[in-house]
This record gives sequence, structure tokens and C-alpha cells, in this order.
Amino acid sequence: MVTLGKISAVFGIKGWVKVFSHTHQLDGILGYAPWFLKVDGEWKPCKLLNGQVQGKGIVAQLDGVTDRTQAEKLIGFEIGVPRERLHKLDDDEYYWADLIGMEVVTVNGVVLGKVDHLFETGANDVLVVQGERERLLPWVLGDFIKSVSLAEKRITVDWDPDF
Repeated sequence: MVTLGKISAVFGIKGWVKVFSHTHQLDGILGYAPWFLKVDGEWKPCKLLNGQVQGKGIVAQLDGVTDRTQAEKLIGFEIGVPRERLHKLDDDEYYWADLIGMEVVTVNGVVLGKVDHLFETGANDVLVVQGERERLLPWVLGDFIKSVSLAEKRITVDWDPDF
């Protein structure tokens, strides 16, 4: 399973929920029905009845959730889909979910830490690497990101450890 977002809040009184989406296009998560919700560490199928962009976010109606009280119980649940449902990527493209947790090592073999999360900026995406301290590394293939090994769960970077 690959996490595509999470339920962040309730929306209204009829059981709709607000969704924080990790997909590149804000409403991209709506194209992956059915969803699976991570409940007590296990993925449970959940039918998406309706969903739409609402302001700067996404709202969704889930099967069996008909009031605010039921919706409140879902806050914080991760939304996932089976990996085989994701679009195939080119060789130099990666899903953020695959990069999280990878070890980051310099070209000289210095371990900087592990990828905690990523975020977008206007110029490029940024890896947030947690080690003995937090580092922000720009995701620029070739310049700073030298190689990515999904098999070894390792990213090799050209980065000064003192920076």
C-alpha cells in the first residue's frame, strides 16, 4: 500500500471529511477509488462515494459515514491504495512515498540521515533529512542528487555535511 493522503477534519454535519492529499495534483487522490484507510495498523477498504475540491482542499463522502460523529472518528486515518494502481514512472522519477525513510549518504560516504519528508517550493522539491541534525536538500537530479537506489533504500548526494 502507498499512502496518498489522510483524513484531516470533518466537513459539515452529513459525514463528509476534509482530506489532506499527497498527490501532485490536489484532486489526484480522487482518481484512486476505492480507498483503503489505515485503522489500528491495518488497511481496510473504504468506498469513496463522492469527492471534490473545496476551497484550497479536498472534501470527500465515504460509504457508511452519514453524520459528523462518525466522521470525527476517522480524523488522522491515512488513505492508501495498492502500489499496482499507481501510474508507471520513468526511470528518473520517484514517488515521494518511496523516498521517505531512505538513507542519505554523501558521495564521500558520510551518512547524513534518513528522509523524513519532502515539500515543494517554487523552484524544486526539497528533501528533509533527519540525522544528527535536520538538513534541507534540494531535489535536483544530477547536481545534488547523484543516485537513487530503491533496492538499497539509499540516496547518494553531492552535499557538504557541514552545510
